[in-house]
Amino acid sequence: MPAAAFESLTVDAEGLPLHVRQRGPQGAPAVLMLHGWLDHSHSFDPLCEHLPEAWRTVLLDFRGMGESGHAGPGAAYHFSDHLLDIEATLDGLALPPVHLVGHSLGGIVALAYAAARPERVRSLTLIESLGPSGGPPTGAVQRLRGFLDDARRPPNRKRYPTVEAAAERLRQANPTLSPDAALLFARHGTRRTPEGDFAFTFDPRHRRRFGQGYDEAQWLALEAAVTCPVQLLRGTEGLSPAPELLEGRLAALSTLAGPPRLFEGGHHVHLEQPAAIAAAIAAFIAANAGVPVPEASGS
Repeated sequence: MPAAAFESLTVDAEGLPLHVRQRGPQGAPAVLMLHGWLDHSHSFDPLCEHLPEAWRTVLLDFRGMGESGHAGPGAAYHFSDHLLDIEATLDGLALPPVHLVGHSLGGIVALAYAAARPERVRSLTLIESLGPSGGPPTGAVQRLRGFLDDARRPPNRKRYPTVEAAAERLRQANPTLSPDAALLFARHGTRRTPEGDFAFTFDPRHRRRFGQGYDEAQWLALEAAVTCPVQLLRGTEGLSPAPELLEGRLAALSTLAGPPRLFEGGHHVHLEQPAAIAAAIAAFIAANAGVPVPEASGS
């Protein structure tokens, strides 16, 4: 029996339309899933086939990615903008406190949001994600130079003769991506141009470097502010901070439910092991479905 279909909706983020997909609008618990950099919400489709259909499951396309709107001329994308995307989704769909599930960039955003809005998050599942790579303080000047240099270059939207060619380009950039996963990304992440070829839908300005970033002390302070239960799921061949960095970040998460769980696979392990990752998520959310959340702080 095929899995229940998701309905597509649009929520407003101060005038910017964000694309979300929802299944089980009357169900519980409420789960919001956040994709990685330059990806889109369909990256969770194989995973959702193994998750309970009774849940209220919401999949968000971050601004400038997937089918969501792009920032206007002269604007830039900043990390904190994606926290606004979460807030707009929770408000627009009138969601109760949610269980956040984030992969890569989505996990970084989810963790930061859980720190800033603890009263709106019941649990946090991080897939191949435990914070940004801000680098040492000595890199701050070079980061600003890179930001200014990138801003002077016009956006370059590459084109491909077929969806399959676009998928192959994804595999060149990420060799651990399986052919099926790359094709999933390309099918849902490209659009035919008026000339008949294909281009990715994400805003190429997302490739520009940020002018600012968290240093390690700031990021550890954010982690220390997370009050909900946290689980970390990693691929055996995925990305990982240096051992001493990883140790410090794990220690800063006082509500970490246990050591990181390892699954055979790479950075997109949720596409390689969707049933196993889904089982881990389902068990964790079931165990924390009734976790109380702090009351909202006064303004």
